[in-house]
This record gives sequence, structure tokens and C-alpha cells, in this order.
Amino acid sequence: MKTIVVSGGTDGIGKAVALTYLGRGDEVVVLGRNTDKGDALLAEAARRGAADRAHFITADLSLVGETRKAADDIRARFAKIDGLVLCAQHFRSTRLVTAEGFENTFALYYLSRFVLSHELEGLLSAASAPVVVNVCGPGIDFGEIRWDDLGRERDYTGIDALMQGSRLNDLLGVGFAQQHPESRVRYALLNPGSVRTSFSGEYDPVMAEQIEAARENAKPVEEGIRPVLATLDTPPSAPLSASKMGEPLELAGSAFDPDAARRLYGLTAVLLADTAS
Repeated sequence: MKTIVVSGGTDGIGKAVALTYLGRGDEVVVLGRNTDKGDALLAEAARRGAADRAHFITADLSLVGETRKAADDIRARFAKIDGLVLCAQHFRSTRLVTAEGFENTFALYYLSRFVLSHELEGLLSAASAPVVVNVCGPGIDFGEIRWDDLGRERDYTGIDALMQGSRLNDLLGVGFAQQHPESRVRYALLNPGSVRTSFSGEYDPVMAEQIEAARENAKPVEEGIRPVLATLDTPPSAPLSASKMGEPLELAGSAFDPDAARRLYGLTAVLLADTAS
């Protein structure tokens, strides 16, 4: 029996992945902030005869402190993790700063994935064929990292913050492989394309219209999760891989620059150290 941990697993891709593995007889841990959705997921698991294998940990993953507590909870309850699926994301047309002082998209889309990836590496390494599946945006050729303004205090737009998050996650994957060179954990950056999820977010009127159009043209969730399931079922042989809609991507260019990954890891470590003090 596998143990799969899913962040952002009460909706969309994450929820579909969680229910798929519960249906196969595996154990699934879902992290999310919405207790009503968490309860609904557990109720659905019970209806499918999987109540004893479904777990929900309440955590606002935009807060580093709560993300760390969730990781601590997982370490206390489980001896290994076979798969970590990172899906938590929430779009904001208006800039929001968390109680810890981080811009929300940066905190949720990047920092939570950084913390979960690195802090759960030990449990992942205890499994026979562990893999991290980071559902993000490799293969997208736009978006920049504003190194002197990661919190997007200047000229904020939701799209810019989201695209920066995607670029940061590309480098997170590179940095994970750098920091854990002897680890058996495989790190997969995965872009499923446009999938008909809830498109969680708070949108201005113009963006709301664009989202509705995108939802109509998006693929169903059942199709969108196929590359996620394939990666979890058969982890790549390489320590780091990236794909877009099931097609492998070359780990080259600025998106996967090793020096930039080291720089980002150093900056992130300083930011996280500040939150712990």
C-alpha cells in the first residue's frame, strides 16, 4: 500500500488524484485550509469504503508556520511517503500580504512547496520509489523572476505573480536535486495544460471573463490527471524531470539555470529562517 500526500487536495487535480489512490486501496493525506471541503472529501472517502485510509490535515499553506506544522504532523504519523503531489494555488487579482509578511502567491505557490519538498525528503527517502510531483508551469516561455522584489510590491498584477511562481518552482526542482544529490527521491515538474478545475482565485471582472473562457476550453479533470498518475505510478529514472502535457522537456535554458537555483535556495533559506525567529 502506498502513502500519497497531496497539498491542495480538496479540489480539482489534487482531489481527483487523492480519490484515485483511495480507490486503489492506498493511504492518502490531503492538506488544505477549507475544513468544509476537507470534511466533504473524508465523507466521499467513507462512501467509497476508504474512511480508514483517508486523512485531512487543516493547514493554511500560505503561512509558513502552518505548512511546517503540517509537515511535523505527517512525520509524526507516517513512516514513509511514496508520493508528494503539490497542487495548492490561488489566484489573486489584488495583491495580498500574509500575516507573516509575504505576498500571498509567493507564499502559497512557492514557499509552501519549498517547505514540503525539503522537510518531507526524509519520509520520501524511506519509500522504495519515491517521487515529488510539482504541478506547476514548466514549458511556459514567459514570466520573470523579480529578484529584487520577489513580493511584487511594484506594479503588481496577478498574472505576473503567478508566472513568477511558475519560474520559481522550476528552480525549486533544480535546487532540490542540488541539495539532495544522494537522495532516491525523484522530482518531477509537471505542466498538465489547462484543466477544468474550479480555478481557485479572486478575480477582477476582466480576469473573471478570461477565466470563464479558459474553463470552457479546458480539458476535463479525468484527462488532466493522467500525466500526474503516470508519474506517481512510474517515477522517472532521473533525479529531476520536467514535462508539459505528458511530453518531456529539456532541462536547459534560464528556466533551469543551476546558478539561479542556488541563488534562490539561499534567498529562500534566509526568508524562512526569519519566520522561525
